[in-house]
Amino acid sequence: MKHVLLLGAGLVSHPIIDYLTQQDGIFLTVADISIENAQKHLVGKHNSAATALDINDTDSLDTLISGSDIVVSLLPFTMHTIVAKHCIKLKKSMVNASYVSDELKALDASAKDAGILILCEMGLDPGIDHMSAMKIIRAEQKLGHKIEHFHSYCGGIPSPEAANNPFKYKFSWSPKGVLIAGNSSAKYLENDSEINIDGKYLFDNAKNIKINQKEYEAYPNRDSLDYINIYGLNGVKSMMRGTLRYKGWSLLLNALKDLNILTNQEIPEQTCSFLEILNSINNTTNDANDFAHSLLIDGYSKEIIDALKWLGIFSEIPYTWQNKPSIDCLAELMSEKMSYNQGEKDMIIMHHEFVVAMQNNKRKKITSTLIDYGIDGGDSSMARTVSLPVAITVKLILDQKIKMTGIHIPVHPDIYEPVLNELETVGIKFKETEIIL
Repeated sequence: MKHVLLLGAGLVSHPIIDYLTQQDGIFLTVADISIENAQKHLVGKHNSAATALDINDTDSLDTLISGSDIVVSLLPFTMHTIVAKHCIKLKKSMVNASYVSDELKALDASAKDAGILILCEMGLDPGIDHMSAMKIIRAEQKLGHKIEHFHSYCGGIPSPEAANNPFKYKFSWSPKGVLIAGNSSAKYLENDSEINIDGKYLFDNAKNIKINQKEYEAYPNRDSLDYINIYGLNGVKSMMRGTLRYKGWSLLLNALKDLNILTNQEIPEQTCSFLEILNSINNTTNDANDFAHSLLIDGYSKEIIDALKWLGIFSEIPYTWQNKPSIDCLAELMSEKMSYNQGEKDMIIMHHEFVVAMQNNKRKKITSTLIDYGIDGGDSSMARTVSLPVAITVKLILDQKIKMTGIHIPVHPDIYEPVLNELETVGIKFKETEIIL
């Protein structure tokens, strides 16, 4: 019996628990700060156990890791390095779904010396985006073709019938994570020109994009330039990874930025309304009409202002805040107003566009699109697409079908080919088209 340790029993953990507890020869231990949170996912599951764990309790963490054959971390990304160091010490491989931090990259030699694999970015984005892109890139390069332009977009959004609030958005993962990403700077390559965007102006660079005859908006996602080397696309003319939303999202987030709420300005522990928070941040004494008027002067439409009123940005209802940055207060407010209701489904869209130069001096456009919906009465699409690649990879490592050591992401065919094949068996599949230009 192989023992798997899963750290974290949050929003996306159920599909990996479901997958691994259905595999022969695997015993799964789920550890969470709240044992009740872990237990609720294991009702009716065989070969599994729940335990409480504070990640800062190093002795308990060591005990759990040493008794396992492999570790999965679904903890907040800031904790992965802590777990990785324990895994290296105890010579146990580890998988997570988050971006590789510089701190993790620095552990590559130590992981190799320990003879273990620390496989990162095995979720949706990052994760499935890498694997699905590399499948096409490698196939075209094997034919002697050259990728000239590559644009990749991904978004987790409500299904059309659930996009029923003014933001046309609901949270299937951390609200604060969404807001932090909206403050990030971005870099990408477009027609041989490097584009650098300050985080303040991220949403000014949103553009409309049509996928399957439906219109969305997309804006750049962090630093795309790193992926030129990672994907083996030296000489590419355009390289851009973007985030997808329904149209209108960028204007709304820009309005929130203009009100200075997407900042880390500390809100002291006190009871106050969101309107008072706005005035504190902006050093004003405005009422709701004053703030609305200032947005109108800045060119925002009444529709945008009404959406902010619906959210409660100008509300005079008192809340109790506990020494939190203003962005955390906003995340709490958005989570309260923009969560999925019972029976509502989310939707994942991932869309790649390639322009390829072929050996016959012709060019073609390849599109590869994944559209996946949450399951009625079951898991969200976000949960499935984030945690199932992790689950599949754990099984492959335990079966010794992936034998690498060190710090890796899934850009090698030994990883992405079997994972993508298995994902297709659970309905997560891309549709590809080719057009000669």
